[in-house]
Amino acid sequence: MMKKIIFVTLSAALTCAIPMSAGAENQEKKETIVITSLNGEKQEQNLEVPYDPERIAILDMASMDILANLGVGDRIIGSASTSLEYLQEYVENVDNLGTIKEADLEAVMECDPDIIFIGGRLASSYDALSEIAPVVYLSTDTEIGVVESVRKNAETIASIFGREDQVAEKMEGFEERIQNLNSKSEGKTAIIGMCTSGSFNVLGNDGRCSIIGREIGYENIGIDAQIDTSTHGNEASFEFVVEKNPDYIFVMDRDAAISTEGAKLAQEIMENELVMQTDAYKNGNVIYLANPGVWYTAEGGITALDIMLSDLESGLQ
Repeated sequence: MMKKIIFVTLSAALTCAIPMSAGAENQEKKETIVITSLNGEKQEQNLEVPYDPERIAILDMASMDILANLGVGDRIIGSASTSLEYLQEYVENVDNLGTIKEADLEAVMECDPDIIFIGGRLASSYDALSEIAPVVYLSTDTEIGVVESVRKNAETIASIFGREDQVAEKMEGFEERIQNLNSKSEGKTAIIGMCTSGSFNVLGNDGRCSIIGREIGYENIGIDAQIDTSTHGNEASFEFVVEKNPDYIFVMDRDAAISTEGAKLAQEIMENELVMQTDAYKNGNVIYLANPGVWYTAEGGITALDIMLSDLESGLQ
C-alpha cells in the first residue's frame, strides 16, 4: 500500500511539473526593443526597433564597424560603398545602397531591411528612409568625447541584438591608451587641421579630430572656441600658422580619405617655406594621420578608435 501511495505522489508531481516546463519554453520571444536614437533634426528620441533583426541596411561606417565587432556583420544585406579595407568583407556581395552622403532609396527599399543605420551625413534623408524601416541614427558627441561616444553607441547597438555583455571587453584598454597619450600633450599647443582641395582648414574641438584636443589634451590654438568647425573646418592661411607657432601640427588628408583623383598630398601642401618656420616643423612635430579614411568616414567605430589611437601613438613616438 505504501509503494502505491509513493508512486501516485511521484506521478502527480511529474504531471504538475510538465506544464510548468512547457510554459517556460513557450514564453513569447521579445519582438521589439525601445532604444534612444536621433531623429532627422538631430534630437534624441525613443525609437522602437525589431529585436535581434536579421536583415540590416548600413549607410554609416561607424555603425558597420560596431556591428562587425559584435559579430552580426553577416546580417548586412545592403551597404553604402566604402574604401576602408577592414570593412570590405561586409560590403562585398551585398546590395549597393549608394554612399554615406547620398542613399539610393530605391535600392534600400528593394533589399527589404528590418532596420537601417545612418550617420550625420544622411540626417536629411531620415524621414524618407523611415518610410522603409526603422532608422537608427547615432553620432559622436564631442561633449562627452569620442571614447564615451563609442561606448554609448556600442551599448545601444548591442542592446538591439542582445549582446550587451560584449561591449565592456571590446572597449578594454582605450582609457589607458588615452592616459599614456595625455603624458605627451601636457603643456603643449597644437593646430589641428585638414587638407582639402589644396587648402589647409583648421579644426576646433567640436567635430572631426576633436579627440586630439578634448581627450588627448593638446591645447588647440588654431580656432576660436566659439566658431563652429564641425563640418570641414575653417580655411586658414599659412601666415596664420606661423603666427600661432604651435608645438605640434596634426594633419588629416581629406582628399586621400575620399580618394580624390589628382589631388595634392597633404605633405605637398604643408611642407612650404612658411610652415617650415614653425617650431612644430623644426622639431619634427608635424603629424600626418596615417589612416585619414578612418578618421574622416568611420570615427565612432570600435576598430576605428583603435586605428586612430594607433596613428597618434606611432606619430608621437
